[in-house]
Amino acid sequence: MTAALALGDDALVLSHRLGEWAGHAPVLEEEVALANIALDLLGQARILLSLTGDEDELAYLREERAFRNVQLVEQPNGDFAHTIARQLYFSTYQELLFEQLADGSSAFAPLAAKAVKEVAYHRDHAENWTLRLGDGTSESHQRMRRGLDTLWRYTGELFDPVEGCEADWTALRDNWLNRIGSVLDRATLPLPEGPQRDAWTAGGGRQGIHTEPFGLMLAEMQHLHRSHPGATW
Repeated sequence: MTAALALGDDALVLSHRLGEWAGHAPVLEEEVALANIALDLLGQARILLSLTGDEDELAYLREERAFRNVQLVEQPNGDFAHTIARQLYFSTYQELLFEQLADGSSAFAPLAAKAVKEVAYHRDHAENWTLRLGDGTSESHQRMRRGLDTLWRYTGELFDPVEGCEADWTALRDNWLNRIGSVLDRATLPLPEGPQRDAWTAGGGRQGIHTEPFGLMLAEMQHLHRSHPGATW
């Protein structure tokens, strides 16, 4: 099932990226919050990947070109503001998508109905930090703006139709832009300039084309499993 693989890979990869904050978050409260979000996403990934095959094999034994996640979720954490920008873009998209899927009759409806409540928290967490950083000090404002601008090029791919995923992608993109614009306005931050898609903009993650940081992340994520094949706890 193409859609289950794509959505599962999104959740799996972002879960790992957020897990990289363990021991490095700016305050203990945020370490717990980011870990909880990562665990929510990992739970989603396990359910979605299990619809396609063995979840462990799919996570730990596939090569880079076999992953179908969007390039946004594989981008390095950067500083805290950069991570929050990535979270704002993705969690807003994921909440809107799951709201649509929860109202449908596809195989994803039960998962989406449950997950949308989790994702609403993820989005709220990202929004609150965007407001605090954007309307905070001059330094926090500049860092938040830099994160938003850097990752903007990766957002267009979010709205490429996914085979087997029954969603109104045009409405999804319009609603996403409205929500992001509203949050940034309240945070005294401008919406990044330029189109989401142009000659040099990101894309291709759904077809297995990934950015350089993804290969390094995947090697780390798969190292233990590949080093001890067949091992059990």
